[in-house]
Amino acid sequence: MKKLIFIVGACVLLFASASADQYVNGYTKSNGTYVQGYTRTTPNSTTSDNYSTKGNINPYTAQEGTKNEYPQNGNNMYNMYNNSNSKNKY
Repeated sequence: MKKLIFIVGACVLLFASASADQYVNGYTKSNGTYVQGYTRTTPNSTTSDNYSTKGNINPYTAQEGTKNEYPQNGNNMYNMYNNSNSKNKY
């Protein structure tokens, strides 16, 4: 019974990790440069789980992420509020 539970658990983990990635086919840019196909995380509303984000490692290339999760010029609510050009002074 323990063996069956282990196998089912392993299958669930395998399926969950496989569904979190997607393959992007190679394409040619308008300037003629060819971009080779690659695997990426499934798009969502956060950057914290992207392979290129600091603290993450790409399991396909073993490269560590180099991008900040929230760049200084990022489009998130914190930066929009604090970088506003409001003339109101408190």
